[in-house]
Amino acid sequence: MNVTLRDEADRALLEAGARANRHPARRDRFRAVLGALDGGEASEIARQLHRSRRFVQAWAYRYRDGGVAALEDKPRSGKPCRLDEQERERFRRRMLAGPTDADGVCTLRGPEARKILDAEFGKRYSLPAVYALMHRLNLSPLRPARKHRKNDPEAMKKWLEDAPLLSRA
Repeated sequence: MNVTLRDEADRALLEAGARANRHPARRDRFRAVLGALDGGEASEIARQLHRSRRFVQAWAYRYRDGGVAALEDKPRSGKPCRLDEQERERFRRRMLAGPTDADGVCTLRGPEARKILDAEFGKRYSLPAVYALMHRLNLSPLRPARKHRKNDPEAMKKWLEDAPLLSRA
């Protein structure tokens, strides 16, 4: 492969990227370029990385043409979130605060979050989109309440004291 080091500092950056990157595909980009810089053939590098020859060639030539910065992900298009940053944080706080008496439930799940988004934020979401939003905000879609609102420790204690034995003597 016809790839040479563009800058003396690049080798250290490539080695650091190959070591520190947690995402396997991104890490292999750096490894593919290092293999090409060391004079390896694309098919041999691909075999070592368990990748295709085309993967190795694409990233090696991308480095050759654009340097280390070209190995980073390109921006991806996609539909933007309907909630802006402040609304997302407000929704996150609302979900972490737990259910209110108006919610009529003891725990907030996906359908309840969908109702909250519609009623309090004026945003209509499908149920899969609600789960995706909750995942992006590091919220669990199902988390039981710490204590049910109708929980009465005194009534439980009285029932245990007055309960008949389960087996007959």
